[in-house]
Amino acid sequence: MIIFNRGVQFSYQLLEKFEAGIVLLGCEIKSIRNGQISIKESHARIKDGEAWLMNAHIAPYAQGVPAGYDPIRPRKLLLKKNELKRLIGKLQEQGLSLIPLSIYIKRNHAKVELGLGRGLKKHDKRAKLKEKELRRIEQRKLRGKG
Repeated sequence: MIIFNRGVQFSYQLLEKFEAGIVLLGCEIKSIRNGQISIKESHARIKDGEAWLMNAHIAPYAQGVPAGYDPIRPRKLLLKKNELKRLIGKLQEQGLSLIPLSIYIKRNHAKVELGLGRGLKKHDKRAKLKEKELRRIEQRKLRGKG
């Protein structure tokens, strides 16, 4: 069961990938297993030496949620100490962001795949689209001749 953040490939140049655990409530893991999660507008942030997943929307579980449940609350990410130190150092470089790429279940635990990336400029995005269109045209020509 995997939820992808599809817009990332278009908006960022990914440099590295990390896997992190997520601290969740009992009803949140049930909602994730039902696929009721959105990470489209989410991002990760390092605050006070800890990694946090911000703006990830986990819908309330239908069979019951605790009183005062906030579906977009910040959720702590579980990373190894040396990974966290390396991330802190890299994020201090100008223009790098920590973006959630996907959320999946691994051995009954929810995991998030984080990408360390640099945002693309508008002209880079246009060049990427042009390249993609040229590849499509080449594929059509090859299929037409074969």
